[in-house]
Amino acid sequence: MSDGLDVGRIRRDFPILSREVHGRPLVYLDNAATSQKPRQVIDALVHYYEHYNANIHRAIHQLGEEATEAYEAVRGKVARFINAPSEECIVFTRNATEALNLVAYAWGRPSIRQGDEILLTEMEHHSNIVPWQVLAGEKGAYLRYVGLTEQQTLNDDISAYLSEKTRLVSITHVSNGVGTINPAEAVVKAGHAAGALVLLDAAQSVPHMPVDVQALDCDFLVFSGHKMLAPTGIGVLYARRELLEEMQPFLTGGDMIKKVTLEETTWNDIPWKFEAGTPNVGDVIGLGAAIDYLSALGMENVRQHEIEITAYALRRMRQLEDVTIYGPPDAEQRGGVVSFNLADIHAHDVGTVLDRYGVAIRTGHHCNQPLMQRLGVAGTARASFYIYNTPEEVDVLVEATQEARSFFARSPLS
Repeated sequence: MSDGLDVGRIRRDFPILSREVHGRPLVYLDNAATSQKPRQVIDALVHYYEHYNANIHRAIHQLGEEATEAYEAVRGKVARFINAPSEECIVFTRNATEALNLVAYAWGRPSIRQGDEILLTEMEHHSNIVPWQVLAGEKGAYLRYVGLTEQQTLNDDISAYLSEKTRLVSITHVSNGVGTINPAEAVVKAGHAAGALVLLDAAQSVPHMPVDVQALDCDFLVFSGHKMLAPTGIGVLYARRELLEEMQPFLTGGDMIKKVTLEETTWNDIPWKFEAGTPNVGDVIGLGAAIDYLSALGMENVRQHEIEITAYALRRMRQLEDVTIYGPPDAEQRGGVVSFNLADIHAHDVGTVLDRYGVAIRTGHHCNQPLMQRLGVAGTARASFYIYNTPEEVDVLVEATQEARSFFARSPLS
């Protein structure tokens, strides 16, 4: 491959990639679900717990000051990584799902009125559907959905779905189900022209490509650390400063207060107003190490590697008989995701055979049940790539998929 990543060197940083599964080398292709962690992230986490584990923001002792400094330094790293205008625009959450719920609760409940509309797409993850369904049900608002083409791209100009009643457009930047990269800048521009705010679910974009919130001009953006080499349990909400200032807290108690009396409470400044209780200090530090790792690689190089390996995977998979591949045909139009079905074989059965070859993929509806209904399938088999995946691993995927087809063709149960 001609991209700028030394994948062989990168792979040596990931201890788990040296293990075997069922006597075969692990081929980890479930990165859209969660990524593996490099030694640098693991070491940062261990170093925190071994050397300066303490609660933050309150303690005046040395450990507490070191922990606070390390925690807040990561906020700055996140801001620079997505080019946020200020560290104060970065709120730490448990994951993208919590960040979406935070917006639905803290912005949506006081802002959405009866008859208002929220615009989504048919390819959204459940986490970007369910909070809005709940909110719309409470407020008497309506959800509208942008339809999809036969290649699972957005149908027509999004402006056709907007009206003076649209208060929010909330879409996935990159589909976790079929890999489609949506035209975020155009969506934001159209949403703003209609007087709506725009939220981007960037769980599948921030880990895989350069993302600049100021260039996108979005109002909210959410993502999870565990999909970008960081530990589980840490996510991020970016929001415009003026929105965070206006929004009320999602959770209360602990560090999100400035003053409490028996009669009333004064909230802390942003972003701490939204970070109630003892935060996930260790995993925030792990997120910082992950950002350092990806920044050293260069996100342009990360994206180019995924374009090339996805293009190779599409080319190889199309050589197989009875394979249906979903999503845009061009690798540059999609993230590092290849979602497919094999003949009339259930995706879970395909995944089971691939697992015997050491190939880890995801099977099922991928928290995309409306999208699967749109495709007319119960689910798909999904291979998803990251910085440590190689063409040779794609070859193993193809060979194992071919063996799955042969196995079920021979099986009397088929």
